[in-house]
Amino acid sequence: MKRTGAQIVWECLTRAGVTDVFGYPGGAILPTYDAMLQYPIRHILVRHEQGAAHMADGYARASGRVGVAMATSGPGATNLVTGIATAMLDSSPILCITGQVGSKLIGSDAFQETDITGVTLPITKHNYLVTQASDIAPTIREALHIASSGRPGPVLVDITKDAQQGTCDFDWDAAAPRLTGARPAWAARHTDTDRALDLINKAKRPLILAGHGILLSGATREVRDLAERAQIPVAMTLLGIGAFPASHPLNLGMMGMHGEAWVNTAIQRADLLLALGMRFDDRVTGNLRTYARSARKIHVDIDPAEINKNVKVDVGLVGDLRAIVNALVPGVEPGNRSGWLADIAELKGDSAVRDIQNLPDDGHLYAAHVIHDLWRATSGQALVVTDVGQHQMWEAQYYRHDRPHSLITSGGLGTMGFALPAAIGAKVARPDAEVWAIVGDGGFQMTMAELATIAQEDLDINVAIINNGYLGMVRQWQEFFYDRRYAATPLRNPDFVKLAEAFGLPAFTVTERAAVVPAVRAARGRHGTVVIDFRVEQEDTVYPMVPSGADLGHMIRRPLPTGTRTSSFEAPGLPVATEI
Repeated sequence: MKRTGAQIVWECLTRAGVTDVFGYPGGAILPTYDAMLQYPIRHILVRHEQGAAHMADGYARASGRVGVAMATSGPGATNLVTGIATAMLDSSPILCITGQVGSKLIGSDAFQETDITGVTLPITKHNYLVTQASDIAPTIREALHIASSGRPGPVLVDITKDAQQGTCDFDWDAAAPRLTGARPAWAARHTDTDRALDLINKAKRPLILAGHGILLSGATREVRDLAERAQIPVAMTLLGIGAFPASHPLNLGMMGMHGEAWVNTAIQRADLLLALGMRFDDRVTGNLRTYARSARKIHVDIDPAEINKNVKVDVGLVGDLRAIVNALVPGVEPGNRSGWLADIAELKGDSAVRDIQNLPDDGHLYAAHVIHDLWRATSGQALVVTDVGQHQMWEAQYYRHDRPHSLITSGGLGTMGFALPAAIGAKVARPDAEVWAIVGDGGFQMTMAELATIAQEDLDINVAIINNGYLGMVRQWQEFFYDRRYAATPLRNPDFVKLAEAFGLPAFTVTERAAVVPAVRAARGRHGTVVIDFRVEQEDTVYPMVPSGADLGHMIRRPLPTGTRTSSFEAPGLPVATEI
């Protein structure tokens, strides 16, 4: 079959099962956009190319399929960069296709020419520059394979304009990728397996550290079987939330900088850490020199580069996590670790305000109220997409996720502006899901133009703005470590209700606790997107907090309510803020 390069792009995508593409046209990609009209593709027109990359990312995380973004050369391509880096650090499979100036113009500083393969080399699994129509099919097929195999991640294909316009024979079968080893089969040495089982069976105080890899490998059932069989409590990374049900008695909650205090202390007291699909990020470990010094460590990951990268481990098992856990479970002895679980319950004490059905209400509206009540009103069934900042941490603390892939957030890069476009991608991927974008007033303003995309596509996404009038997390650091010198963190916000209405979207403002649940119910009761401006306490603080570089067990703790007992692990000599 004779096809133009532009037609081959769509032939490959549709035959690979791609149904949705997020993008923005321009001169260098125009031949491909012109050919798109011949194919059964839903194109979602974004308002900024960064939004396209985040939408593809949200689509991938919600569906497990490769998300596709498209842009023109030069500024169109460079606008994708933040979204590509976000996907790279969170192992999200996306394919970005960009137009490039004609092959004869490359290197001449032509209009809208940028070396986008050079720019994105450090933040992609792989990238390509295609200059001939005959190379388009094998390149796209290989790119889709690389993006989704092994440890997933972003791949970029840059196609010159003359390659899009040229013609060649199209042979789908001949273009099949010939890569080997992209999804390594698990072939761990028996000695490593036996050593891991020996450590697990002998441990008195073990902990499972549950990471994003559990979700990526589809190993939620297998990990639950392991935890229940051995009675090992489970601590979650931010991206691992949902991999183990929040309501399960073995789920301790989130670890790390803003994790639960009893979880961090349990990690420091453990004699074995079984790290599953996580990478010992600095926000998880705190000071590496003092991190879990009493614990032996087993690390399971599909990426061999992660083993011993940040934390030296006793046993490293490389391969698909689901296969490895399946192989381990039969050799794990049924455990009775009631003493260890009782010790952790004692650590927890009365300080777990998140275990109380009704948070204290002192007449002020706090972000914790909003997220806790949103969880109650949605029965924990929503697919939540968060931006980055204080509200992100409060969501992780107060919205209990029992189902896999029910929280989508930017973890590794911490990208403000992520939530709104990523929620669009998630909704396109899962149209029957109830999708909530929880955003801060700062991050929302970075990509709020995508409300126009929501309106144009008639999408049903509810947006909860946690509006505290500050860049909240930066303000918190300024409060604790810079003597409340709030440099460049106060925000003069627009009227978010009027802003939403300008896009034809209904919106309202909530200023008191009693109105939270009625507002959520009202939003859930109508078709289409509703924007709710929750005006919360301005100088509220996320507790606990491990200061950057501090020991994991040394936390700035939440002041305990009157009448509750102080937990024995509260770190002495640290500053404690006075706000609730």
